[in-house]
Amino acid sequence: MTEGRVIPDAASLPATRDAGLRRRPSAVGGAFRLRAALPRPWGAVIAVASSIAILALWEFVARLGLTTPLFFPAPSEILAAMGRMFSTQHLAWHAWVSTLRVWGAFLLAAVMAIPIGMAMSGFRPVGAALEPAIDFIRYLPVPALVPLSIIWFGVGEETKIFLLWLGTFFQLVLLVADDMRRVPNEYFETAYTIGASQAQALKDVAFRAMLPSLIDNLRITLGWCWTYLIIAEIVAADSGLGFVIWAARRYMKTPEVMAGVVLIGVIGLATDQLLRAIHRRAFRYL
Repeated sequence: MTEGRVIPDAASLPATRDAGLRRRPSAVGGAFRLRAALPRPWGAVIAVASSIAILALWEFVARLGLTTPLFFPAPSEILAAMGRMFSTQHLAWHAWVSTLRVWGAFLLAAVMAIPIGMAMSGFRPVGAALEPAIDFIRYLPVPALVPLSIIWFGVGEETKIFLLWLGTFFQLVLLVADDMRRVPNEYFETAYTIGASQAQALKDVAFRAMLPSLIDNLRITLGWCWTYLIIAEIVAADSGLGFVIWAARRYMKTPEVMAGVVLIGVIGLATDQLLRAIHRRAFRYL
């Protein structure tokens, strides 16, 4: 002991080192620790393997006759029905029409929700004026508003876009307001110190600071927009995946119904993965 410090015995050092090695988790067990990192290739392998396992189990159960094909067809029957629909029912064109409708309504909702949400969070009087009405409307069920939308807009394309917008805008505007609320006040104070105006603080400071979480929220609400597609496309529609699904349901063609549903899921999954890849590339510092 020198001046209050204890110098460990050299003999104890190997034991300490060995104990640390014993406490270190293995590569396999470490992946199951709370919030442990998972190598990206392993994540893709696990995702593909689990999806194949689910489909194989589904096919096996259907082939054993444990389900009724009319209500729960096998994945192979759904895939065959999808192939027939692509070749004889112009399924690719219907998917394109639905994609345009969803993206049109979603972009309209985003263009409106981003400035309104930022204003609600940045200026307290705006938030106090708008938040009660937005909270009220976002709890209204969209299917219940279908008759009103027909009265207001008729049975044309405007009604479909309105219903998709309605299911997206009021959720998104509150998420944008929350993103704006999380921007630290120190950012604004620093901007004002160097002579920035309010408009510059909003555009160059707040918007850039909230951009990573904003893109994540846009990705989530795009998925919500797709969930309202069937509701929007049963309103006097003659095109779109919702129309295809609804027409097949009328004749109890369950494989075709599920083929349309699966195609919506595939388009949504592909879009989501693309947006996630863009997010990772754009914000590598996170």
